[in-house]
Amino acid sequence: MIYSASKSYDFPNLDLLSFLFDSPLCGSKEDTLLHVEASDTSNTITKAQARVLTKNTAYNLRHTFGIGANGPGKDVVVCISSGQILLPIVLLAVIAAGGVYSAASASFTASELSRQIKQGSSNLIFCSEDAKDVTIKAATECGVPLNRVLVINSRKGEWGFRSVEGGQSCLGGKGMLEWEKITDKKKLDQSLICLLYSSGTTGIPKGVEISHTNIVSESYIPTTMFKERIAELEAKGEPKFEYKTLAHLPAAHIAGVMCYLINPMFFGGTVYWMPRFDFLQFLEYNKKFGITFLFTVPPIWLLIAKSPIVTDQFDSLESAISGAAPLGKELQYTASSKLGKGKIFISQTWGLSETAGSATVMPWGEKDETGSVSPLMPNITMRLVDDDGNDVEEGKPGECWVKGPMVTNGYYRNPEATKDSFVDGWFCTGDIAIWKNGMPYIVDRKKELIKYKGIQVAPAELEGLLLTHPKILDAAVIGVDIPGTEAPRAYIVKGGDITEQEIKDFVKKNASSHKQLRGGVVFMDVIPKSPSGKILRKDLRELAKKEPRAKL
Repeated sequence: MIYSASKSYDFPNLDLLSFLFDSPLCGSKEDTLLHVEASDTSNTITKAQARVLTKNTAYNLRHTFGIGANGPGKDVVVCISSGQILLPIVLLAVIAAGGVYSAASASFTASELSRQIKQGSSNLIFCSEDAKDVTIKAATECGVPLNRVLVINSRKGEWGFRSVEGGQSCLGGKGMLEWEKITDKKKLDQSLICLLYSSGTTGIPKGVEISHTNIVSESYIPTTMFKERIAELEAKGEPKFEYKTLAHLPAAHIAGVMCYLINPMFFGGTVYWMPRFDFLQFLEYNKKFGITFLFTVPPIWLLIAKSPIVTDQFDSLESAISGAAPLGKELQYTASSKLGKGKIFISQTWGLSETAGSATVMPWGEKDETGSVSPLMPNITMRLVDDDGNDVEEGKPGECWVKGPMVTNGYYRNPEATKDSFVDGWFCTGDIAIWKNGMPYIVDRKKELIKYKGIQVAPAELEGLLLTHPKILDAAVIGVDIPGTEAPRAYIVKGGDITEQEIKDFVKKNASSHKQLRGGVVFMDVIPKSPSGKILRKDLRELAKKEPRAKL
């Protein structure tokens, strides 16, 4: 059976820049405060300033660094940055110049960043000051000249994108580049403007290709849904809604891209920027700025639910959404009781990088207390299928297959992965759900993939790293539950005298924070495998259930 929303929307055939800067559909005005530094509220960017900054930076990208000179969608520009107000300008300017914005996690090690640079054949990198050392090391390894490593500086009075060597700047001068205005649907559908890397179960990170159509539809449809409902409520006498959100999650992931760089601008709202998540500052800023719209992840909802210092900091909230990982019903209730003076309920959204964000959304002002991930987004269709690709009965578990304008065309330079992920135009998500009450309920997901605080960790990638250690004969990694999230645990067959701590230290040295073995290390004589050599993770998960809970 094919499921779909009861309504669909005709979204505009526009490129992203025209959609945000020129379309009368866009809610932000020239004097709208789009971005504000939370620690210095005098440091702001209006829409009028964003327009000039985007065109000027795009001009310098084209004429100083050659981005887009050979046509659109060819030059991949990597950006590794903590949160700051000029970060949205980097994305917009790269796309305006005809480049491809490739977001890298600010927690990457040099080797992880190098891999992404090489996969995109990138020869220009933006980085924040705190990621400069890692970026220099990665750039050197990849042969990228340091005069093509640009440090983003968003401090008031010091705005700029200046090269590590040579003093070249990508901001300044009088040059302005007009982006290519696109209205042709086929061209919009087939465009490549953004790469978001998603670790697959093979352990090889795949670049998800994002088009103008993907982002415009993903922004227009839910925002228009919300605006229509808000207008109805305001017509009945409800106070006018003022969109204010707090950027506290990594902006390299699809949630950060849409929630901070795109949607608030289209809605007509303001983003207050934190460089990174700090719980005490997070609480302070929510209260200080009267944040009204908050998307965050289950580990942060857990902090809110359990912390005794959470009192009135979220009284101004009018909408709260959870995503990136499952949110338990009990936690959903407990955290909701601390929001909006107890008058709002956290809704869940489900989506992937491959759907450019949410594929489900709760209509504004409505709530569901049954644990669903909300109704399907308009314009999205879904099938639930068994292992043979046959539709399952309603109420039975099946893998989610989806179609829609926000679904990716495939993986960058990876036709095999693209072929494996699509069946007759349907994208196979690997997530298992049941359909009831007119909504999907996610009951399981890709067995191999671990989500630590909403960030994907591929077991095969960690296994590959562990097997490079001379004293490790064999290794398998699974996710185990720890309070508030899931974490990697390694099962190790020794090839020499080695301790748990030595293994943890080895991983710490070579992998990002979210990939650490917080679930522990277990030594065993042999890793269970099928006759074909595949690791039997199901057996390891059963074993983990019988073992003591991992120490934090």
